Amino acid sequence: ILHYGDSPTTADLITADVRQLLQAQFGDAGHGYHLIAKPWAWYEHRGVDVTAEGWTSEPATSGKVRDGMYGLGAVNFDGLPGAQARFSFRRLKTGVSQHDLVEIYGLRQSGGGTVVITADGARVGELDTASEQVEEAFAAFSIPLATRSVELLVTRGPVRLFGVQFSRATPGVIYSSLGVNGAFINVLSRAVNEAHWSRQLQHADPDLVIINYGTNESVNDQFVDKQYERELREAIRRVRTALPQASLLIMSPMDRGQRSADGTIGTVPALARVVTTQQRVAAETQCAFYNTFLAMGGPGTMGRWYEAEPRLVGADFIHPMPGGARIVGNLFYKALLDGYNKYKVRQLQRQFAPAPSAPPK
Repeated sequence: ILHYGDSPTTADLITADVRQLLQAQFGDAGHGYHLIAKPWAWYEHRGVDVTAEGWTSEPATSGKVRDGMYGLGAVNFDGLPGAQARFSFRRLKTGVSQHDLVEIYGLRQSGGGTVVITADGARVGELDTASEQVEEAFAAFSIPLATRSVELLVTRGPVRLFGVQFSRATPGVIYSSLGVNGAFINVLSRAVNEAHWSRQLQHADPDLVIINYGTNESVNDQFVDKQYERELREAIRRVRTALPQASLLIMSPMDRGQRSADGTIGTVPALARVVTTQQRVAAETQCAFYNTFLAMGGPGTMGRWYEAEPRLVGADFIHPMPGGARIVGNLFYKALLDGYNKYKVRQLQRQFAPAPSAPPK
C-alpha cells in the first residue's frame, strides 16, 4: 500500500496506526519506503530512526529540480562523497520489525558516484550510479533478519537518491507513508515528472494507492472552486495509466479548524466543498472513497478535539496529536477491513451462485 499525503503523513501520523493494525491482522512484510534523510525536522516514521548528513534535499513542492524527478516519495536527495544515512530499527510494542531486504531507489546519471551499503557495520554491497544517460536505479540487497541498523555511505562522485524500502520475504502487508509537507494535489498532478513517477510506481507495484490531500487546499477558495477537480482527475489518470491493475482510494482530509471572532472554533468554509468534490470524482472515476471528515465527527471536530482533555489536536487546529491520529487511524482501518470483508462475501456469492437456467427451446 502506498499512502500519499501532506504534513500529518510526514510524521507517519495515522499511517503508522493503520500499518500496525493491518500487519497485526495480515502479517508484517516490512516497514516500507523511507526517505534518505529528514527534509523536515518533524519527519518521523514509527519503528525507524534516521540520522543523516551531507545531503541536499528538494521536495516536489519546491519546484527546484528541473527534470521533475523526485522519486516515489516526491523528494530528491543529492549527496557527495562522505554523505551518509543510517537507519536504525526501533523496538515497538509488537516487537522489533525485522527485515531481510533493503532496496535503494535512485537515479543513474553521467558521472554518477558509488554508494556502499552496510548492515550492522558489515558490507552487503554497493550501488554504482554511473551511466551514459539518466535512468532509474533500483538496487536490492539481502541483509540478516536480525539487523538493527543499515547505513548508506557515498564513497565516490555525486549521487542522486530518493529513498529506501525495507521489507521481509514473508506474506503480509507493506504500508508506505509518503508525506510531503505543505503538499497540494498538484504534487502528483503536475510537480512530478509523469514518465519518471510512472516507472517508480510500477517498480513499487502496489495493490492499493491512497491519495490523501485537501487540508492545504481548503484555505484557497479560488483553487478549490476553479482548479481542484481538474488536478484531482489528472492525478487519478496518472496513477491509473501507470498501474491499471491497482486499486485507488481517495481519502478526504480531516477537519481543519479556525477560530472565529466570538472565540469559537469552527471549520474552514471550503473544506466541505473539497470533500464533496472528492466524493463525486471518486464515484465518477471508479475509485474507492473514504470520508475522513465525516467519520471523525464532521464540522467543528477540531474545536472539540482542541478542548478535549487531553487535547487531540495542536493549537493550529490542523495537526492531530498522537491520540487524535490514533482515532483516525483506527476508523480508517475498520473501514478498510469492512470493505475487505464485503469483497470476500461478494466473491463467495459469485463462486456459489447457481448457474443460470437454460432458455426454453
